[in-house]
Amino acid sequence: MIFFLLLFVLASHPVGAQHPNIFISSLNQPNETSIALYPGNTDWMVAAANNYNGYYSSDGGYTWTHFAFNSPWGINGDPVLVTDTAGSFYCFHLSYPPSGGGHWLDRIVCQRMDGFSQNWSMQSFVGTNGAKHQDKPWAAIDAHTNRLYLCWTQFDRYGSTQPSDSSNILFSQSSDRGQTWSAPVRINGVAGDCADSDNTVEGAVPAVGPNGQVYVSWAGPQGIMFDRSLDGGNTWLQQDIPVYAPTGGWDYSVPGLYRANGLPVTACDTGSSPYHGSIYVNWTDQGNGTDNTDVWVIRSTDGGNTWQAPVRVNNDLGLNRHQFLSWMCVDQANGQVYVVFYDRRNYDQQNTDVYLACSFDGGNSFTNVKISETPFLPSSGYFMGDYIGVSAYNQVVRPVWTRLDNGQLSVWTALVNHQLLMVSKPEALPMASLEDGYPNPFRDETRLAFGLSSAQEVCIEVFDCAGRPVKDSGVKAYFPAGKHEYVLSAGLCPGAGIYTVSLQTKDARLVKRVVLTR
Repeated sequence: MIFFLLLFVLASHPVGAQHPNIFISSLNQPNETSIALYPGNTDWMVAAANNYNGYYSSDGGYTWTHFAFNSPWGINGDPVLVTDTAGSFYCFHLSYPPSGGGHWLDRIVCQRMDGFSQNWSMQSFVGTNGAKHQDKPWAAIDAHTNRLYLCWTQFDRYGSTQPSDSSNILFSQSSDRGQTWSAPVRINGVAGDCADSDNTVEGAVPAVGPNGQVYVSWAGPQGIMFDRSLDGGNTWLQQDIPVYAPTGGWDYSVPGLYRANGLPVTACDTGSSPYHGSIYVNWTDQGNGTDNTDVWVIRSTDGGNTWQAPVRVNNDLGLNRHQFLSWMCVDQANGQVYVVFYDRRNYDQQNTDVYLACSFDGGNSFTNVKISETPFLPSSGYFMGDYIGVSAYNQVVRPVWTRLDNGQLSVWTALVNHQLLMVSKPEALPMASLEDGYPNPFRDETRLAFGLSSAQEVCIEVFDCAGRPVKDSGVKAYFPAGKHEYVLSAGLCPGAGIYTVSLQTKDARLVKRVVLTR
C-alpha cells in the first residue's frame, strides 16, 4: 500500500540558511538512509530508509512523498538506491520471507521503477543458498551498458562464533536491467568470521571504471582489501590488493550510538575531469584514539595496483572529536568528490552535526561545511542505521541523513548551495605540505603524508627530543608532484618519546611531532 503523504517544506529553518534543511519524513522511525538522483533530470530523486520506507521528490528535493516498499520475499532493511541512464531507479534490500517461504536474510531483493512512474513493477532476487545468510548489499551501474553489478556478504550463519562458520564477499551481475542475475561468485581471497565485527568481511561497495572495469573494496581481518574485474565480473584477481589497514579495525564504539562502523565506500571518476579513472575509497577509524574518530579518503590512479597516502577529510585538527558514519560519491559531470558524515567538532558533549566535505583536486584536499542547521543528540537506545547517503550530478548535491529529536527518528536532506562550496574552495597547494602522523601516538609505525606542487628534491630527517638525528631514518630523493608518504618505523627509534619529523625542500622546511609509546 502506498501512502501519498505530500510533505511540503514544513521544516522551520533560519531565514537565509546557507544550505536549507528539508524534512523528509518521520513515519515508522526511519534510519539507515540512501539516496539517488537521476543524471538525466536532477529534479528526480528517490530516497529510502529502514525497513520499507521510500520517498519521492520530483522538484529537486524541495518536497517529498512517502511510500512503502513491499516485496513477496519480505523486507528487512539495508536499502540501496542506484539509477541507470534509461531513467530507471533500482532499490536493493534484504529479505524476510513469510513463514514457509524461506528464512531470515535468505536473499538479496532487487526492485525497479521505470521513468519515475512511482510503480516498482519489476522485482527479482539473487543469492539464495540453503540456510546461509545474505547481508549488507551494494550496487553499481555501468553508465555505458546499464549492466548492474551487485556485491554483498554471505554468512554461513550470521552471528556464529564457531570457527567452522565463515563470511565471504559475493558478486553477481545482471545484463537485462535486473530481471535475471548471474550465479554468485566469491571474490575475496581470505574469508572472515561470522561475528559481524573486525574479522568479518563486510562493506563490499562496487564501482565501475571508465572502460567498464568493476572495482570492489571491503574490510575484514586483513584491513581494507581491493579486487577488480576487467571483463564484467567473469574473472577476478588471483590475489586481493591491500588498500589500508586501519588501526583498531572497522568495528568501533562512538558514545551515544547503538553501534558504529568504519566500513569502506568505493567510487570511481568516469567523467572527463583531470582525475578521470581515479579510484577513491572512503572509511572512518579510530587510529588517532578511541575519543577521536576520523574520516579518510585514499586514491589510486593505476587501477588499484598502488594507493597513495590516505588524506584526512575532517579538518578539525588538534581536536579530539568524533566524525563517523561517512558516505562518499563522485560527481561524474566534474570529478568533484563529496563525503557526508556526522560530526561533533563543535561540542564537548554528544551533540551532533552533519558535515559535507568536497574535494576539487582529486582527493588531495577537502573543504568542510556544516550542512545541518541545528544539532541533535543521539541515544544508544535508538538505532541510527549503519550508513547515511549522498548523491550528486552536475553540481546538484543531495545528502540524506537520520536525526533523533525527543525520541523521534526522522530523515532529512539539505539543498546544498554549490556556489558557497566554490567560495570556500581552497587555494592552490603550497610548494610543499606535510600532514600529521597517523596514527599518533604510535607503537609500530606512523605515516606522514606530504604533498608537492611540483617535482623537486626532498630531504626528510627525524630527530629525538634532544635534537639528535635518528640513525637510518632519513630520506633524500627526487619526488614528482603530488601526494607521497613517509613511514617512520618504531624499530628505528631508540626508545619511547617525542620525535620531530622534518621535511626540507629548496623553498620550505616543515616539521611535525610524533609520539612513540611502548
